[in-house]
Formats: sequence, C-alpha cells, structure tokens
Amino acid sequence: MEKLEVLVLLDVSSLEDKEKFEKHLKKEGFNVVEEEAFVYTAQSSTTTFSTKAYILEVFRKGLQKNSFKDANLIFLLNETPYPAYYYDHDTNDFELSKEEESK
Repeated sequence: MEKLEVLVLLDVSSLEDKEKFEKHLKKEGFNVVEEEAFVYTAQSSTTTFSTKAYILEVFRKGLQKNSFKDANLIFLLNETPYPAYYYDHDTNDFELSKEEESK
C-alpha cells in the first residue's frame, strides 16, 4: 500500500505546555513543521479511515495531558482536505464541526 502524506493543522488557545504536547506527538510519529505554529506532518501506511481515527486519538490524548481553552483541528491526507473538528470539553473528544454537520 502507498504511504499517505499527512498534514495536521491545530488551532489551540491557552495551551499550558506546548513542549510536552509536541513531545507526545513526536513519540506517536508526527513531526513539527518548522517556523509554523501547531502544524505537523507524518506518513501513514494504513487506510485513510484508520489514519483519520489515529490522528484524532493522538491529538486528543496529547491535549488531555495539558490544560487548554479550546482547540480546532483540520488535516489533509495526500492533499485531500477532511472536515474540521473541534474539541468538546463535555465529551473530552473531537467532534465534527457544526458547520460541517449542516452541509
């Protein structure tokens, strides 16, 4: 199977410890894009469905190891954009953005 190129953009406010967060991401196979705030790359050899689930899980766990006000996440797999997600503090998970649900 061909490897997927992954690009993740995170919009997070009031993150307590960026270094701790990015250390978690690096351990899980994500690289920081230099000179970009909260932009990460990776490669995946699994299906797009599995890769999407993995991204959401890794970023959820990384955020839960910190305190933060709010977070939004978008990502591309092989330059194909996927819907935006927001972190819901009530469910402690990423949820599909309300704008995406109404389409």
